[in-house]
Amino acid sequence: MSSLHLAILTPFLCAVIVPFLFKYVKRIHTGWFVLAVPLSLFVYFINRYPFHSPLEPVVQSVPWIPQLDFHFAVYMDSLSLLFALIITGIGCLVVLYSIYYMSKDREALHNFYFYLLCFMGAMLGVVLSDNLMVFYLFWEFTSFSSFLLIAYWYQRKRSRHGAAKALLLTVTGGFSLLLGFLMIHAALGTFSIRGIIAEADRFAEHPLFIPAMGLILLGAFAKSAQFPFHIWLPDAMEAPTPISAYLHSATMVKAGVYLAARMTPVFGGHKEWFWITVIFGIITLFWGSFLAIRQIDLKAMLAFSTISQLGMMMAMLGIGSLALAPDLDREQALLFSGAVLAAIFHLFNHSIFKGSLFMVVGILDHELGTRDIRKLGGLMSFMPISFTLTVVGAFSMAGLPPFNGFLSKEMFFTSALSVWEHLDWAGAWIPLMGWIASIFTFVYCMMLVFKTFTGPFKPQL
Repeated sequence: MSSLHLAILTPFLCAVIVPFLFKYVKRIHTGWFVLAVPLSLFVYFINRYPFHSPLEPVVQSVPWIPQLDFHFAVYMDSLSLLFALIITGIGCLVVLYSIYYMSKDREALHNFYFYLLCFMGAMLGVVLSDNLMVFYLFWEFTSFSSFLLIAYWYQRKRSRHGAAKALLLTVTGGFSLLLGFLMIHAALGTFSIRGIIAEADRFAEHPLFIPAMGLILLGAFAKSAQFPFHIWLPDAMEAPTPISAYLHSATMVKAGVYLAARMTPVFGGHKEWFWITVIFGIITLFWGSFLAIRQIDLKAMLAFSTISQLGMMMAMLGIGSLALAPDLDREQALLFSGAVLAAIFHLFNHSIFKGSLFMVVGILDHELGTRDIRKLGGLMSFMPISFTLTVVGAFSMAGLPPFNGFLSKEMFFTSALSVWEHLDWAGAWIPLMGWIASIFTFVYCMMLVFKTFTGPFKPQL
């Protein structure tokens, strides 16, 4: 078994030890032991990053059920390595944050960290798997472990409801995904993602090509909360803040985006893939930003903003898929391929600024006992560090210079305008709706900063 296999299995193996640590080590917060897991994995993956040369893909496989073409095959390229770094890097920060957020005297920490490590291992399995059946098993395990994390405070009815809703929608999307994978195997006779990409031209001529595309996109949309499947994400905010910061801003909701990016070499260049991803992505971008400005709960505002940002990533991937169209010249192909870079760049930016914003909202809720924006105000002088982090995170999300969010949003508008130029008036609505959504995004970002931290302090509320 290779080191990459061990990296995936390490969180699961360490999760088994957590209940014993909680039971027998009383003086030290369990999170300090758990922190070593994502930290060591992050160091492992950062050491695999080639800073001075292109990354050579790593392929390692262990036979599982050879008769059915099931192999525990792992594949690490630049895309999967970036996701692995996000999963482990944000995981370090979330575990460190949870040490101070979750009380070791009042909380069942053995359950919390057991579920968290299982989820971390499942996410690593998703982004590193090369075999579609192994990918699917880890995909569904992320849904199951996130269900346990969202329902962590199971005494609360809303927590149980949010967990059940998330599980129902994501698992239903998972069944659609499984059917799409089986169609691919029926057409090509392989479950290997690398093998499927190599046979993409032959697969495009098969009758199952379009049905498989639709089913896979359905699974990706359900996981990444694309319209109309976005309804589970706001209810999942009943989870503790560290879970919201980890699952719903940095990792789980990005799994659908990862799947769309991974399958772009297979389905990209076809008008069906382009129109489905762009239409649903732009609608999600617009609708999520519109609903965000109507929220009075800070966590709900961030939840709908996450939906909106995920829609923008999906739309950019759809625009970038045009680079694979056969009728483009080299200059046009390079222009559209920049949209894929923009999507991945914004995904990285979003993981950082949205994770930090969720943690700040958790601090406010922990210290003030409320997330109601109507009861907040004048906190800038009392909480200067939280104010500074909120300004940096919110201004980046709003796309203001000189923050990274400005760069990725400018790249989005560049790609959207290139579609307008390529499709003439048939694509004019794409930058228009993106522009309107960006206005809504700016509004709720300013609400997050100024309604919370400026104005009169309201101690009576």
